[in-house]
Amino acid sequence: MSNLILSQENRDLTIQEINNLKRDKVVLQQSLREQQTQTAADTEDLFLELLEIGDALEALLDYLENADPNPEFIQRLPKSVGAVNRKFLSVLKKRQVLPIELQSTQPDFNLCRVVDREDRNDIADQTITKIVRRGFSLGEKVLRPTEVITSKLSVGEL
Repeated sequence: MSNLILSQENRDLTIQEINNLKRDKVVLQQSLREQQTQTAADTEDLFLELLEIGDALEALLDYLENADPNPEFIQRLPKSVGAVNRKFLSVLKKRQVLPIELQSTQPDFNLCRVVDREDRNDIADQTITKIVRRGFSLGEKVLRPTEVITSKLSVGEL
């Protein structure tokens, strides 16, 4: 085997590069630990907020199961359920998960999925007649498309 001989200058540069790499490694490890800690805290916050929503639903269910709901309660029920839904949507919004707002009565297949068609002769073919399930996006990404029912003209009307 031949001996590798480095000049003092190359040796010093190599040692300096190794030290720089070690320093970078320590900085990256620290940054990774900070990111992991932040991610864990964010996840914990999300679960705590979801637990609040679960608590509200559980309290509502307990009341419905264990009490003879009076007419005033039944009248307030839509508001109570609406409050839980608003809390849920605010948890999503805080994390940039937003409901998809359709801009047209014609389905945008980037945002919608047609799940059914219904015979309708009073409106144009392929018009959205009902939203079955709301869609959501995260930034520019569609997490779940809006599920819709669209019209179709009856065969006799064509």
